[in-house]
Amino acid sequence: MVSAFFPGSFDPIHYGHVDIAKRAVRLFDELIVAVYDRPLKSLLFSPEERIALVEEAFADCPKIRVTGYSKLTVDACREAEAQVIVRGLRVFSDFEFEFRMALANHRLAQDIESISFITHEEHTFISSTTVKEIAMLDGDVSSMVPPHVKLALKNKIATMENHDVANVPRD
Repeated sequence: MVSAFFPGSFDPIHYGHVDIAKRAVRLFDELIVAVYDRPLKSLLFSPEERIALVEEAFADCPKIRVTGYSKLTVDACREAEAQVIVRGLRVFSDFEFEFRMALANHRLAQDIESISFITHEEHTFISSTTVKEIAMLDGDVSSMVPPHVKLALKNKIATMENHDVANVPRD
């Protein structure tokens, strides 16, 4: 059985993430969508909220399992008994970052391969930062995120004390 590990902060999950996961799961016996709980960036949603949003996004996909993690990705990958790390590429600048990460992961774990999927054209502009900024300005994100994520964004923003767009968490 070949398992793949799709790590990310997913703050929030959007259709670009969903697209990569659904394409990857066709190639592997299992896809583990892994929500990293300590990225070096500000987050809008807690790890538990992000995991719940990701679980709901893939509720109809029996070959996709969702988990959280807080260690080196290769260590979490090994712990999950996955042989492959899946990543997505949207734009040229993603390639440089992902290339360096793949090399670092290979240095740490030669037995784990990295595979990058190029996003479909309609998702190239979507990032979690873009989604959050549009949502904070009361824009329509329905073409970017699943309905349950749109509702979660609306509820989260409504509970925030300060709607200062300059303080929107960024990727």
